[in-house]
Amino acid sequence: MGNDSDATRTEITVEELVRLAALELEKSGVFFGHGTDNPLDEAAMLVFHVMELDHAQADLSYSLEVPEDKRRQVEELLARRISERIPAAYLTGEAWFCELDFYVDERVLVPRSPIAELIQDEFSPWIDPERIHHVLDLCTGSGCIGIAVAVAFPEASVDLADLSEEAIEVARINVSRHGVGGRVSVHQGDLFNAVRGHRYDVIVSNPPYVAEDEYRCLPDEYSKEPGMGLLAGEDGLDLVRTILAKAADFLEPGGILVVEVGSAEQALEQAFPDVPFTWLEFEYGGSGVFTLNREELLAHRGQFQRASREPGHVR
Repeated sequence: MGNDSDATRTEITVEELVRLAALELEKSGVFFGHGTDNPLDEAAMLVFHVMELDHAQADLSYSLEVPEDKRRQVEELLARRISERIPAAYLTGEAWFCELDFYVDERVLVPRSPIAELIQDEFSPWIDPERIHHVLDLCTGSGCIGIAVAVAFPEASVDLADLSEEAIEVARINVSRHGVGGRVSVHQGDLFNAVRGHRYDVIVSNPPYVAEDEYRCLPDEYSKEPGMGLLAGEDGLDLVRTILAKAADFLEPGGILVVEVGSAEQALEQAFPDVPFTWLEFEYGGSGVFTLNREELLAHRGQFQRASREPGHVR
């Protein structure tokens, strides 16, 4: 992008700049997976951010001419994206989840959970949407899952909980950003310790689930995210064991637990071969998300509790 003639540099449209940036990203070998999965979408994210354009008006925006100073800003972001391997969402300070725009920075993971699709489906058919009044987003990070639930269920109250005080700060920014403070409460603490005495119709969680060996092999982009949001012990299940052992006490009868375990899916199946996990399928991609209802959790509570008390897994 930096070798074009001066004439070309002063006359370029949004569409042309997006395509040039996409070529640079494709050649660079950066990893896509933090809110986008291809160079064209990521280039559009950077260009639209600098140009302060609305993605919903993309068709009208592509023909706009890019001022020289804006083009330089795009080039600077692109250079950092490539040389420092910083996820684009951290460079722009924003990420999209459930068609909602969230503030993000290095204090939280970049939103990317397939649970978004489940929220848009109102958790159906796993629970009757009409009976969802109280929801917990456990290990909330940026707050994206819980806030998206609050938007999808305008009559429901939602609790966001996280151990990280820094993540809680970001979650509060997003609660304010989306104007849901009247129904969404933010709690800082270690898993269920943050919400003692509460009961929910749905508990949804995207906890850390990356095993130590896997973490060491991840692309450089992951090292820019907070490690405590990713790492979960030798097999990736340190927090999941505790969630399984305690969730029933915080669910209403007929309530459901939804947990993303991603790459730890096989490890979880091996750890609890008798548990009837329901693994969800997603039309738009993603895997490693299970659901269990309160009755299923109670039926296997002893097994979960023994596993959570094993050396190295006490929480």
